[in-house]
Amino acid sequence: MQTFKQMSSIHRFVRSIVMSFAFLFAALSFTGALPSQPASSYFMYVGTYTEADSTSKGIYVYRFEPRTGRVTELGLAAQTTNPSFLAVHPSYRFLYAVNEIGNYGGQKSGAVSAFAIDSSTGKLTLLNQLATGGADPCYLTVDKTGKFLLVANYSGGSIAVFPILEDGRLGEKSAFIQHTGHGPNPERQEAPHAHSIDLSPDGRFAIVDDLGLDETLVYKFDSAHGTLTPNDPPFAKANPGAGPRHFTFSPNGNFGYVVNELSSDISAFSYDAMNGTFHPLQTISTIPKTFTAENTAAEIEISPSGKFLYASNRGHNSIAVFSIDPQKGTLTLLQYVPTKGESPRNFEIDPTGSLLFVGNEKSDTLVTFRVDPKSGRLTPTGKVLEISQPVCVRFVPAEAK
Repeated sequence: MQTFKQMSSIHRFVRSIVMSFAFLFAALSFTGALPSQPASSYFMYVGTYTEADSTSKGIYVYRFEPRTGRVTELGLAAQTTNPSFLAVHPSYRFLYAVNEIGNYGGQKSGAVSAFAIDSSTGKLTLLNQLATGGADPCYLTVDKTGKFLLVANYSGGSIAVFPILEDGRLGEKSAFIQHTGHGPNPERQEAPHAHSIDLSPDGRFAIVDDLGLDETLVYKFDSAHGTLTPNDPPFAKANPGAGPRHFTFSPNGNFGYVVNELSSDISAFSYDAMNGTFHPLQTISTIPKTFTAENTAAEIEISPSGKFLYASNRGHNSIAVFSIDPQKGTLTLLQYVPTKGESPRNFEIDPTGSLLFVGNEKSDTLVTFRVDPKSGRLTPTGKVLEISQPVCVRFVPAEAK
């Protein structure tokens, strides 16, 4: 007779197989082929802030050659207002950007813009632009089938889903949910502030970090109709005043990680893929205990190997590097790396896993670090790109020159 422990191991093994096939099926259902090998060159798109003291005009594009690490500036890809966060369609034909503003078309709303990508030049052509239904949208993601775009409205404290039409344009909202409530911090948590929205590896659940509510909310996502329904239980609660900001899954889908902006730490969870539920494992700081100045954590990302996790600190102006226990999912600090600039926000590891690009918003630089594949540690390459108020970096395979 099998022991409970043996049955649990079998259950976890079967679940991992199911999850792997679900992920693969989602990719195949759209592209009709297995995921491609790394390209010889990529377009690197950078979203920026364009208002206040910025000299930026929108989304900029560079050509990145992973074999040599060479980065070539190609210029302005599209002029648009405050494209602070970007998402790429799985076909690589379209790019989507939030327009982080509080008034659009006379409404108390931001906007989302759809662009077609020129695969030879990297230039972007605007397809259409729609109101998001809430002010200051700050995050968006495309589901793996390429049929829906999900958006988080920060000041609006709401989330929305838009159908993606065959030509890449966005249709009118298929779902909209307004959050309510507040947290203990009267300055930053006076109202709900939806800060990110991501999908589970199998596409069945939408994960929303709300900084104002101290909650990582879970919604059942209907990928046929683009609708959202609160899960049971509806959220994982953060420590009071933590301010959940961004989220990432481990590549195997067994663990989830939240970077908390206000408390400058990371919450690690185990994840029940069948039920869409999270169970707390650990909370670990992103800054040294000796650092007492103001800091807000910003971005979180896991290496393609799934062995290392990275988080950015604004104030300490660093990337915190952690190793991930493959069995337990817990984190161990490896190093703090200065970002050679002020207020690092989003960063991105290139598709080959060799380099990490971080945007220092307040010093107007994009700085490159080499990633050691064995240790996960970062080393500055010395390469610095000047760009006004960089916020978000995304890669798209490019046609060979």
